[in-house]
Amino acid sequence: MTGSCPKPSHVMITEIVIVRHPVSVCVPVNHKVTLRVRAEGKGILSYQWFSQDEKEVPGGTQADLTVRATKTQRYVCRVNDHFYNYVFSDWVKVKVLDIDKSGLPVDWQGEPYIAINPKPQAVRQGSKLSLRCAAFGIPTPHYQWYRNGQPLLDKTSDILQIDSVTGEHEGSYLCSISNVLEEKWTEPIDVNIVRPDQPPPAALTATDKVALLIGNLNYCYHPGLMAPVMDVHELANLLQQLGFRVVSLLDLTREEMMAAIDKFIQLLDRGVYGLFYYAGHGYEHAGRNYLVAVDAPQPYQTKNCVCVQRVMHQMQERQTAMSVILLDTCRKWYNQGCTPSVIKPLGPNGNTVYGYATCEDAEAYEVQDGGKSTGIFTKYLNKHILQADKVTHVLERVSEDVGKDSLVTGKQAVEIKHTMKEPRSLTDTVRTTGHTKELHLRDVCWKQAN
Repeated sequence: MTGSCPKPSHVMITEIVIVRHPVSVCVPVNHKVTLRVRAEGKGILSYQWFSQDEKEVPGGTQADLTVRATKTQRYVCRVNDHFYNYVFSDWVKVKVLDIDKSGLPVDWQGEPYIAINPKPQAVRQGSKLSLRCAAFGIPTPHYQWYRNGQPLLDKTSDILQIDSVTGEHEGSYLCSISNVLEEKWTEPIDVNIVRPDQPPPAALTATDKVALLIGNLNYCYHPGLMAPVMDVHELANLLQQLGFRVVSLLDLTREEMMAAIDKFIQLLDRGVYGLFYYAGHGYEHAGRNYLVAVDAPQPYQTKNCVCVQRVMHQMQERQTAMSVILLDTCRKWYNQGCTPSVIKPLGPNGNTVYGYATCEDAEAYEVQDGGKSTGIFTKYLNKHILQADKVTHVLERVSEDVGKDSLVTGKQAVEIKHTMKEPRSLTDTVRTTGHTKELHLRDVCWKQAN
């Protein structure tokens, strides 16, 4: 085949073409956002950004516009050349969510970050169902709801609404939230449809809520710690916000620990939520967990320490509605030659929860965080503890955050053990009706304890 080779041709751009439009975003209040437009045209191009009221954005004369997002706002960019040609970009929305952003990573790159998970609901047949989730994202995330693992093709916004529910709407719901960077999933929740002849389930309540917090840091014969003092203080404030009566104590001998626990047990009764938290040295032996008092000798034995399972047994004997023990302490196997504490097995009452900072034969770590010392476990516990969700679900979120913390990857993993038979939450309200006599006795004990 013969012939001359074609010569490269030069394409003359005679009009402005936007090759990359800005994208909508969803961010927390006061987040810095950069909108970008890219265009091609003949000669030098000029830019002017406008807000939704068609006012020029001051200083918005570059291809990139950086704004501090204080409220939801729409933007568009006009691109001009010197031949009086112009073209507008797509309108984009900077959506601002004025919700909790405390968990947003400092180095967040715009991947979807779920700030609100949907909540389980019991809805009367024929009533309206409304589920909401929300996520930050750059670009703005897309939503897709699922029921029982199947996509609901017409449910693609942050709010799922069904005006009149029937039995077919019952099931497990979750939402996929995604953008070009990543896909995230909300926690699955149950929606129960209450039939007309079926009374709605009564809201779970407590007759009282009592917490004992102990932090040991200044040991006589063992290395000192730094985190317990602030961890106990911050957790006490959060529990008080949830309506707990809180006793918080630092640096207790074994005798003082036993006395404090005895007083705490006296404050528990039928229907009460009891919570015991400990931060300090500890260990594990033969399936038992032991808390080390500040006066424990070196080496210490079980008789110098407090057995956690004995505390739980005492809590259960008081017929509490929920018993929670949270331990920010090591679980290294120690004193394997000693005889373990003898404890009767718990009865089948249920509603007990153990939240361990770490797994068996592992250590729990404390770190410097913003100029203060904190236990890794308690750092994330305090982040999630105010959430109105089943207590085990809250601890699962704590576990996930600890798992993502690069400081303890491969060193520390939260463990949760429970016998929960009801979806009880630390945020449940206190209802004293029918329990005024017991409440009066607890008031007397409370005054003595304080």
